Amino acid sequence: MKSEVETLNPTRVKLTVEVPFDELKPSMDAAYKTIGQQIAVPGFRKGKVPPRIIDQRVGRGAVMQEAINEGLPTFYGQAAEQAEIRPLGQPEINITEIPDPAKGGELKFTVEVDVRPTIDLPDYSTLAVTIDDYEVSEEDVDVRLDSLRERFGTLSGIDRAAADGDFVSIDLVATIDDEEIDSAKGLSYQVGAKTMIDGLDEALTGLSAGEEATFTAPLAGGEHAGKDAVVRVTAVSVKERQLPAADDDFAELASEFDTLEELRADLRHQAEQAKKLESGIGARDKVLDALLESIDVPLPEKIVEAEVHAHLEGENRLEDDEHRAEVTTEVTKALKTQFILDAIVEKEEVAVNQGELIEYLVAQAPRFGMDPNAFAQAVDKAGQVPAMVSEVARRKGLAVVLENARITDAQGNEVSLDDLVPAPEEDDAFDDVDDIDDVDDVDDIDEDDSEDLQAPGEGRRAPDEDTPAAARMDDQQDAEQADKT
Repeated sequence: MKSEVETLNPTRVKLTVEVPFDELKPSMDAAYKTIGQQIAVPGFRKGKVPPRIIDQRVGRGAVMQEAINEGLPTFYGQAAEQAEIRPLGQPEINITEIPDPAKGGELKFTVEVDVRPTIDLPDYSTLAVTIDDYEVSEEDVDVRLDSLRERFGTLSGIDRAAADGDFVSIDLVATIDDEEIDSAKGLSYQVGAKTMIDGLDEALTGLSAGEEATFTAPLAGGEHAGKDAVVRVTAVSVKERQLPAADDDFAELASEFDTLEELRADLRHQAEQAKKLESGIGARDKVLDALLESIDVPLPEKIVEAEVHAHLEGENRLEDDEHRAEVTTEVTKALKTQFILDAIVEKEEVAVNQGELIEYLVAQAPRFGMDPNAFAQAVDKAGQVPAMVSEVARRKGLAVVLENARITDAQGNEVSLDDLVPAPEEDDAFDDVDDIDDVDDVDDIDEDDSEDLQAPGEGRRAPDEDTPAAARMDDQQDAEQADKT
């Protein structure tokens, strides 16, 4: 097989491929087998029809067409490998010549396909960012203390109008053109949470038990998604959260400390650690932005358009031009980031080992409300292991950049991420995670590996103190997001 590659633009190429008739023979054999299974010929069992009989019944031209359809993906893949290109999206294939079944000849076709752009990476040490100073205030401690008190709070009925933060039991009825579309009774909702239909918080504010209000809002789901509906909400009951007093008794109840002073000191330490992590995340984001600004990355227009279309279609907002512009900006940045990080992974020869992938899977599982073992098996079953491996590799690639970039504080002093991201401590929660099993064992994984994984015999390990701060930061951020979820 011969192939030539022509660069049409930085993100698109054209392959011209010629396949000799002899190399079509395996595909011809497969075509005869496929057609033999599909036709019924008296005197022959299905699948046992000789090729000459198939030629008589369906014609050798039909067999050739089946052979070409069967062989094209293989020939295309071989041509792409020979040309050392990394295709993106679906190829556009045009068959220009078909061999004569009787005389032979060559199969000729062309392929146009988008490819990953070639990226020239900068010297990471030239990237310089400045981060803001952080300070823990008494208000920060109070916020954490109040959050802890809310966990131990109780709800009690009140004889007044609902206000922000109150819990209201509500009935909802939605109508369009006086026709009832949906309804619900006995829903519990916290005023100000903004987790339900738009306009609900404003309608509930000021309502007492037994009162109702009407407002108009677009429906979020169902067959009427996006349409404006008239919503009638009735406040069945109103309750407020009663918080326990912040004193030594509460400190003893809610923590391992005996006094409120000790509890506040620990909350201050937690707030400081959170501020440090937030500062570290800010540094990471700024370095990534600086990296993006320093590199011109051509993007394949069709890939961008396809991603935007899929996003808008999923939201049923294909006609929303303003939102389309927003999504296009987001997709463009996401693709550019992915291409750059993939280039770093390749240049730095970043590898992902089994333990690192399992750590990532375990960290992601709570965000999907799943047990780590079940989540790992679901990922494996869906064929998403390679995507997860790539994500971990990109994180490690960015960590390499962060370790070399220059990060300074507001006073111009250099800052190390190790100072911002605290070393991990042993966590009893690690011992409670089930082993991830029922998948094949591998010793080492690279970015393109599609094999499955087998967890080690022990449960999840706490992150190693030698793990780069940038990588630990991602793990801790994942943990915080999982807690919020």
